[in-house]
Amino acid sequence: MADNEILQEEEASLLTLTDESGDEMTFEYLDCLEYEGKEYLFLLPAEVESSEIIILEVQPVDEENENYIPVESEEVLDAVYAIFKEKFKDVLTFAD
Repeated sequence: MADNEILQEEEASLLTLTDESGDEMTFEYLDCLEYEGKEYLFLLPAEVESSEIIILEVQPVDEENENYIPVESEEVLDAVYAIFKEKFKDVLTFAD
């Protein structure tokens, strides 16, 4: 299966996350990539008009659960976003 077919299938996947305040927000799943031994989740807000991609670090809690933590390091954000852009350069249009 080609990458663009995978992306199209995964784009239909929605993920609802609950923040520390108990507020829920639904995101469209874009991808999950590994960088320096950690996984990073790429999401797009589904309920608001936004083209801003959200990048969260995946932190395993146990075999069945994981937490999603905002990435604070600009260096890590830039690096994983560059990998994401390269992977989907032929599928998505990016505004810098």
